[in-house]
Amino acid sequence: MPDLQHLLIFIAAGWLLNLTPGPDVLYIVSHALRSGVRAGVVAGLGITAGCFVHVFAAAVGVGALLAASATAFTVLKWTGAAYLLWIGARLLLARAPQASTDLAALASAQPAGLRAVFLGGFWTNVLNPKVAIFFLAFVPQFIAPDAPHKALAFVALGILFNLNSIPVNSGWAFAAAWMARRQAIQRRLHWLDRAAGLMFLAFGIRLALTEAPRAA
Repeated sequence: MPDLQHLLIFIAAGWLLNLTPGPDVLYIVSHALRSGVRAGVVAGLGITAGCFVHVFAAAVGVGALLAASATAFTVLKWTGAAYLLWIGARLLLARAPQASTDLAALASAQPAGLRAVFLGGFWTNVLNPKVAIFFLAFVPQFIAPDAPHKALAFVALGILFNLNSIPVNSGWAFAAAWMARRQAIQRRLHWLDRAAGLMFLAFGIRLALTEAPRAA
């Protein structure tokens, strides 16, 4: 494990990375806007669960396989891209609510199953090979070259990174739910769905165009 100074830098870097808008943040915000803070928090927990898969997979060598094998990377990349494109298409094709429908009525008419929200966040992360490559590139920088148990240190830092992401993801959920209570936001939820759908399509296309990392 790194010393206290490097550990604090690791935590701060993790918070900054989790604050950066991307597919994960968009997934949390879209569900919190649509179905409230609980759905947003559950979405964040699903994303965190997906990150745990990448941490443990990287520790046993699956992440290294994705980094070294163009075929493995491409298969997972296209699966993840298709999933993001599917989410984007669903948002774009969502039916517009009536002008008189408020957020509470919309939530009751179209309830978001929390299990489905959790699993959606989980698969959004698990099917993205860039997350696995990120952990392989980021975490080892904070492990001393002479550390006796590098795999254990990797898992410990990965767990710490994921636990630190929970308050940040929850913050996104609370902020989005607070925004959704404003009347001006309620009247524009349909257009927010369209904007989120376009962004998910963009993320999916970007992932599809990502090249596999070159083996050293």
